[in-house]
Amino acid sequence: MLDESCPIEEVREYFANDHFATEACGCRVVEAARGHAVCEFDIADIHRNATGNVMGGAIFTLADFALAIGCNMGEEPTVSVNNNIEYMSAAKGTKLIATCSVDKSGRALGFYTVDVVDDLGTPVAKMTATCFRR
Repeated sequence: MLDESCPIEEVREYFANDHFATEACGCRVVEAARGHAVCEFDIADIHRNATGNVMGGAIFTLADFALAIGCNMGEEPTVSVNNNIEYMSAAKGTKLIATCSVDKSGRALGFYTVDVVDDLGTPVAKMTATCFRR
């Protein structure tokens, strides 16, 4: 997909085509490397549910966006085939940050964990994912 040594601007330009994540949710790429990505968004009213908390779907979108970057940098095209997310706490801050880390990267399958925290360090969610390389 993208070479693991390409500049962050090129990564941002490529993943700007994830229109739902970037345009509708406001996700931004902060870091990108083979098996690693950090993405974030500023919490806005559009992210909130009826009770005023950040909607689970918005949290999942951020985690999935970080996963897409982390599992595709320096790899063959990769898609997730299974995701599990655990919501741990409501966000207390003004920003959500998702960090994707590779647990094991094989020839056909990759296993990843994405931790989502707010800008105060509050653990908000943890996603585990199994990904398939074509």
